[in-house]
Amino acid sequence: MGEHEKFPADAEEARIDRDVTREELTATLDALAAKLDVRERVRENVDDKVEQASARIASTVSVPAAEKFRQGAGAVRSHPVPVFATAFAVVVLIRLLLRRRGR
Repeated sequence: MGEHEKFPADAEEARIDRDVTREELTATLDALAAKLDVRERVRENVDDKVEQASARIASTVSVPAAEKFRQGAGAVRSHPVPVFATAFAVVVLIRLLLRRRGR
């Protein structure tokens, strides 16, 4: 028999077992919620990538240029939908122009 299969000897032991189980379940649910929070995980990943890019840029360009990059990255983080919509529109426009040239 495993540890969780034995029946508690008295009411106090049952309460303790219940409280430990509740804490374990809460920790498990918190971990699952963190894994399922895709938006937050993506945001953290993007933040990491931006910080890496900022460090690379700061080491290769002037300080004002690096600061401009950081400001642009901040704008993308605060308003991602318009930026990605614009990028998507540019890609579609380029494809249409290339398709017309091919005729």
